[in-house]
Amino acid sequence: MSEPSEPRSSETGDWLRSSIGHATPDSITVRGRDLASEVMGRMSFTDLAFLLAAGRTPSEAEATMFNAVLVSLADHGLTPTALAARLTYTGAPEAMQGAIAAGLLGGGSVFLGPAEDAARFLHDVLAAVPDDRRSDDSALEAVAADAVEKVLAAGNRIPGLGHPVHRETDPRTPRFYELAREVGLLGPNLRLLRFVAAAQQKATGRALPINGAGAAGAVLADLGFPPTLARGFALLARTAGLVGHLAEEAEHPIGMRLYKEVNARALENVEPETP
Repeated sequence: MSEPSEPRSSETGDWLRSSIGHATPDSITVRGRDLASEVMGRMSFTDLAFLLAAGRTPSEAEATMFNAVLVSLADHGLTPTALAARLTYTGAPEAMQGAIAAGLLGGGSVFLGPAEDAARFLHDVLAAVPDDRRSDDSALEAVAADAVEKVLAAGNRIPGLGHPVHRETDPRTPRFYELAREVGLLGPNLRLLRFVAAAQQKATGRALPINGAGAAGAVLADLGFPPTLARGFALLARTAGLVGHLAEEAEHPIGMRLYKEVNARALENVEPETP
């Protein structure tokens, strides 16, 4: 009979750990920092969110761009995500968490999700450009044209372009580029996105604006975050907007009136039953 093998780390429990944070009876630690003495009153929520995800504090320039992303995605009016939250609150005002969750669940390919879609698209396009050529606009322009051609040939939409409300210019987009230039973080993803928009217009003859979510995804990618985190940050930002909507709903409710209005209009279109 052979000797029993040594237990692997997965069997001893060594894998069960997290560097995000932990608590003891008299302290709370977040990413290696004492929450009470090193974070509270010393670090903004934006910087803390960056620290939690990246494992390091952002530079001043990175904090500016990261904060711009979060505030740009916080609210966009009575969108389906906001309506879902407000109507859920109408039915269950005792469960604020349920209303916020309902609003966040609506973040997908149409709302909020484009930040991730654009980041993922740009990441895949840039993969064809060597690191030492990503500052070369001619290289970015070439891969942008090739990528756009492939996407259009497949009959798909190009992530990060077009907006149902801002038909010509999304007001958030030029501000992103302005800020990026000011702080010296106009990276390859943001620059590539402009070449993608130009290539799309040249190929189709129709100009589509770079939407704010797409630009936000490009900024997050230039900050070094993987595409998979882009939607998470979009949801983090939108949570603030949803809390605002629910605060307003509690003070000036529209949910019940909206429900009654929709229900009444729907009933008007119901054909009477034939005897």
